[in-house]
Amino acid sequence: MTFPLPQVSADAASAREPTEVGSYFIANYPPFSAWRAEHAPRAAAALDAPARTDTPLGLYLHIPFCRKRCKFCYFRVYTDKNAGEVDVYTDALAREVSLYAGRKGLAGRQFEFVYFGGGTPSFLSNEQLKRLIGRIREHWNWDAAREVTFECEPGTLKESKLAVIREIGVTRLSLGVEHFDDDVLEYNGRAHKSAEIFRAYEWARATGFPQINIDLIAGMVGETEDKWKDTVEKAVRLDPDSVTIYQLELPYNAVFSRESLVGGTTPTVADWATKRRWVDYAFRQFEGAGYGISSAYTLVKKGRHAGFIYRDSLWHGADMVGTGVASFSHFGGVHYQNHDQWDDYIARVQRGELPIARALPVEKDSLLIRELVLQLKTGRIDPGYFAGKFGVDVSARFAEAWAGLRSEGMLEAANVEVRLSREGLLRVDTLLPRFFEKPYRDVRYT
Repeated sequence: MTFPLPQVSADAASAREPTEVGSYFIANYPPFSAWRAEHAPRAAAALDAPARTDTPLGLYLHIPFCRKRCKFCYFRVYTDKNAGEVDVYTDALAREVSLYAGRKGLAGRQFEFVYFGGGTPSFLSNEQLKRLIGRIREHWNWDAAREVTFECEPGTLKESKLAVIREIGVTRLSLGVEHFDDDVLEYNGRAHKSAEIFRAYEWARATGFPQINIDLIAGMVGETEDKWKDTVEKAVRLDPDSVTIYQLELPYNAVFSRESLVGGTTPTVADWATKRRWVDYAFRQFEGAGYGISSAYTLVKKGRHAGFIYRDSLWHGADMVGTGVASFSHFGGVHYQNHDQWDDYIARVQRGELPIARALPVEKDSLLIRELVLQLKTGRIDPGYFAGKFGVDVSARFAEAWAGLRSEGMLEAANVEVRLSREGLLRVDTLLPRFFEKPYRDVRYT
């Protein structure tokens, strides 16, 4: 199947920024490449330190199964596991959660947020999901959680499964739509078709979830100007409570990236200028329909959306226990990651051990930078927050960076409130490394 190159404006064509293989999206700080196996004991020590009851706590559960692997996906997922293997994994996941129950650092604390991510959490059958939740609730519950998010692939949903998902306390359903053009979906390896999106969305609305989010991706292989505009129009008509829009990147371990590195050819992915223009177009269409911009990637329906507890808690220094193969955590000032291979993860848990593979203890200054770069993704930060929490005037501390952003047209204000321009917001991930400490600049991110 041959697709035409994306249409680009004259300005974009004159300053083309090709989408090359490598990491673009900044999810954490310091970079993952700095995390080391020798630091793993520091994670265990943090978990056994006195509980920080004034710090919000979250739980992430990784469900690594998919019907197909998307060609742009870089997460730890499996498409070849049978029902028995899925049961082995969910048993291990429930057991891992139970191993946290006796840790001193979690004593007396309740989850503020819970996030079922993947992979495809909705890949699990009704009975598998009920059994997993039942086992977890022998040790933990999330009755006090302000938000419980569950990611879904539209083609895996039935009315009965949505009812089960709602029954376990899910408040925010996130549908991985990505696009509405069937050819684009197929070429990029998505398992669902557009008809399944509309059916799943209608069922989800009828089930009564308080919030429904849809994900879109600008610049998927095969994208054109007309196809993107049509996708945005259909997304606006769905009227979700929030929408997330990412710009397609080519991480090192994605199928498209591996094919590119082996074959020496890069798939036809729109350049960054074009993707920013497409996201800006989508933002303006949603704004015209009553949505407000919540971050570089998200819009929310005004007066109807309760916010992103998971995102905002993490970006303000919350603790989060990440469970499942390859999952990431942040607890008590220590980053850590579970084993990223199936056999290693299962074996450690079955021995009654937390499956921590690598970690990085983070000093106060790095914690400040972490929150600064993550919060800047919302397009604005409050210097007063950082002065109160860290005792640092970030306007003065990063004066050179702010001045550079202003001269480049990326910054609108930098005093009482630091605020990015629209252009700065659309390219925020490229701006963040200038705030990194010197040892973490110009290094591989993952």
